[in-house]
Amino acid sequence: MGKVLDITPRLRSQNSLENTKKEVGAEVLDITEARQEILSRDRRDVKRTILTEFVGAFVVLPEKGLLKAALYDISENGMAFDLELTEGGFTTGEEVAMRVYLNHSTYFPFTIRVTNSRSIEDEGVIRHGANFVRGTMNDVALHHFVKFIENVSASLKTDSGDVLVSHIS
Repeated sequence: MGKVLDITPRLRSQNSLENTKKEVGAEVLDITEARQEILSRDRRDVKRTILTEFVGAFVVLPEKGLLKAALYDISENGMAFDLELTEGGFTTGEEVAMRVYLNHSTYFPFTIRVTNSRSIEDEGVIRHGANFVRGTMNDVALHHFVKFIENVSASLKTDSGDVLVSHIS
């Protein structure tokens, strides 16, 4: 037979606490339900990694060129990105070619399908949510890029400029 836990002392202390609360008139709130509601509202199918100007991203506009997009977050299924309000936005269902630049001239292309867009007036942007279009180009590179971003972002540090060298003799 397994171990038996005696919870009698715990029950006695809880009953004692209940009686004390009644005497004092203190109200105890159970936040379990509110917490669960917040968690379910924020729950997603996949882990997202929040990005802010981490790498350069551009959407490809046929016959017009590249339009700078600010990556907002990324997950294994897709991404969110912002475009300036003045530039306009994409419609739901639209397929868009994108490029992620790792430096001034090196990039890898991929295709996304816009799933939603909304104007965020106070930030001056239109935020787009999009899924990666699978089976086009660079599926493997995109998968590894997302994993790289997830792993690196966990240990990123901000450079405050406190370790600059003025000159070397």
